[in-house]
Amino acid sequence: MSDSRQTNRRLWNEWSDAFQALWNADTADGGLPPAPCPFTADAPEGVPPDLLPSIADAEFVELGCGGGQASVGTAAGGAARVVGVDFSATQLDHARRLRDCYGVDVRFVAGDVTCLPLADDAFDVAFSKWAFQMIADLDACLTEARRVLRDDGVLMFDVPHPFYECFDPATESLDRSYHAPDRRTITIDEGYDADLVVFDRTVSDLHNALVDAGFDVRRVLEPGSDDPDDYDDDPLDSSRPSLMAKVPRTLRFWAVVR
Repeated sequence: MSDSRQTNRRLWNEWSDAFQALWNADTADGGLPPAPCPFTADAPEGVPPDLLPSIADAEFVELGCGGGQASVGTAAGGAARVVGVDFSATQLDHARRLRDCYGVDVRFVAGDVTCLPLADDAFDVAFSKWAFQMIADLDACLTEARRVLRDDGVLMFDVPHPFYECFDPATESLDRSYHAPDRRTITIDEGYDADLVVFDRTVSDLHNALVDAGFDVRRVLEPGSDDPDDYDDDPLDSSRPSLMAKVPRTLRFWAVVR
């Protein structure tokens, strides 16, 4: 197990309760916690392209599923089979509770996205949201995604936009080079036992890694708006509406097995 994986797993096991509390903070009394499906017309990052017109009846896997929101939302959206994989036991506990709240059929398993405990050619669709930037060996991660997808299977994933990550959110000015070494650490809270280890790969590095792993890249998206009022205030200092209106916060890839 790599040092960064050990560090990040330790942090997520410690941070998970507070992180999920933030995620669920606006849940109405008696309402269900949010579990958005990434493949619907009202998906948080916009309408999906016609590569995947519907998730209905598809077999779906979420890589680095965290609290299981996308897995549960996709199951509720009609997917035939849903599996979520994550390395944090505490995150998986939250995911299973969310599944039970919604009463859907999702299998959550402990595992490493660079060595998935899943069969070859088992899924039609793979998805990951803001997890691949924490993976030291991206090539192994994408090779595993390719392995578990069927011919013509679709991979969609989001990472923090590497250009946005160059900015100091407080001053909205560049404080590091886009071409700086990719590994860095983020202090989530001084009280935690570890800092988050992330890898800020360039857009070209991500694109080329997908091609090398056996995918055709069909779409590269940078969702956003130039109006700060289109963004909600976020308790995390790294997300500020005024900066998100200038620089895309998220980078999204759609790729198909070739």
